[in-house]
Amino acid sequence: MKKILVLNSGSSSVKYQLFSVENGEYTSLAKGMAERIGLPNSVISYSSSSEPKLSKQMDFPNHEAAIKELLQVLLRHNIKSLDEIDAVGYRMGHGGEYFDKSVIIDNDVKEKIYDAVSLIPLHGPAFVLCLEAINNLLPNVTQVAAFDSAFHQTMPKEAFLYALPIEQYEKYRIRKYGFHGTSHAYIAQKTEEILGHQGRYISCHLGSGASITAIKDGKSVDTTMGFTPMVGMIMGTRCGDLDAYVPFHIMNTQNKTMHEVNMMLNKESGLLGLSGYSDMREILEHYVAGEERAITAVNVYIHQLIKHIGSFVAVLGGLDALIFTGGIGENSAFIRKLVCNRLKCFGISLDEKANHTIGQEAIISSPDSKVKVLVIPANEELMIAKDTYALISDTQQVGKVA
Repeated sequence: MKKILVLNSGSSSVKYQLFSVENGEYTSLAKGMAERIGLPNSVISYSSSSEPKLSKQMDFPNHEAAIKELLQVLLRHNIKSLDEIDAVGYRMGHGGEYFDKSVIIDNDVKEKIYDAVSLIPLHGPAFVLCLEAINNLLPNVTQVAAFDSAFHQTMPKEAFLYALPIEQYEKYRIRKYGFHGTSHAYIAQKTEEILGHQGRYISCHLGSGASITAIKDGKSVDTTMGFTPMVGMIMGTRCGDLDAYVPFHIMNTQNKTMHEVNMMLNKESGLLGLSGYSDMREILEHYVAGEERAITAVNVYIHQLIKHIGSFVAVLGGLDALIFTGGIGENSAFIRKLVCNRLKCFGISLDEKANHTIGQEAIISSPDSKVKVLVIPANEELMIAKDTYALISDTQQVGKVA
C-alpha cells in the first residue's frame, strides 16, 4: 500500500486529500482545507468516510503554518508517522511548453516552475509556497507536479497562437496555454467511461475560476483561458475577455500603475466588479430579489457561456456531450437551465427533474436530447494522485521536458 498526499493551493487556502493506493484501487482516507491563510480567523477542516467533518479556528500566518497543522491533523487521525507518506502531489499552475504531463520534481523542474510564477499572478506564488513548505517539513519525500496547462499541450498551433509578431512566440513563447487542465482531463476520462465512447465534448469548469474546453477523442483542441488564467469566461474576481487596449486606457486616464490595473483585472473585476459579490450563490439570491446589478452579472455570465460553447461546437464540428463541473457547474441547477435553454438550437433538451441533481454525477439531458448533458463533480485531487502513483511506481519516468 502507498499513501499519497495531494495539495491544491490557492492564494489564501490549501485543499488537501490523503489517498491510499492498493491493487490499483484509490481510497480517500481524509480530506479538508485550510482557509483564510494570512487573514484573521483562519480555519482548518477535516473529514473522512468514518468521521464527521471537524473544523478548528487558529492563526495561519503563511502557507507553511497551515501545512504544518494539516500534517498534525493527519497524524492524529490517519497515520502514525509522517514517514508513511510516500509522495506529495501538487496542483501546479503553469508548465509552459516544458511539460505535457505530470513530472517528479527535481532541481530542473523547480527552476522551470519558478520561471512561470509571474504568469499566474493570483495563484502562482501560492503553488511555490506549498512546494517550499513541504521541502522544509518533509525534505525527503518524493514530490510530483501536475500542471494545469499540461492537458492543453495537444492544442493545434492555429488554436494557441496569438496574432502578434511571430517572434513573440518563437523567442518569448507568448501563446495560449490554457488552465484547469487536470479538471478537464478528469472530465474527459469520466465522460468517456459514462458514455462508453470518446467523442466531441465541451467541458465547462465553472467555479470562482472558470474555463471551457473543447475536447475531441480525449484531447484538448481549444480552451478559453490563455497566456494566463485571466481571460476567457467572466470569473469570480477576474475580468475574462477584454479589449487589450483597455488596461492602457485606464492607466493613461486614471493615473493608475500597471500593478494597480493588474490587481483590478484579477481581484476586483468579474462577478465581483459587476455585482458587488464574487460568490454565485449570493448573486443568485440577489437576482431572485430583483437586484439590477445581480441580474446584469448573471446575464453577462450566461451570454459569455453560450458564446464560448457555441464557438467550440463549430471548432469540434458538432457536439456529443456538454459537461458541467466546478462549484457552480455542479451545484447550480438554475445556471445550467439558463445555459441549456439558450442552446436548444443544438438539439439540447434538459430533463427538469434530473437537472436538480446537486454535487453528484448524473446525466441531466432528456432521453430525446441530441446532445448528452452531464454533471460530473470535479476531482482534480484524484487525477493528481493517479499521476503521482504512476510516477513513483516508475521513478525512471520524468515526463517530457522540452
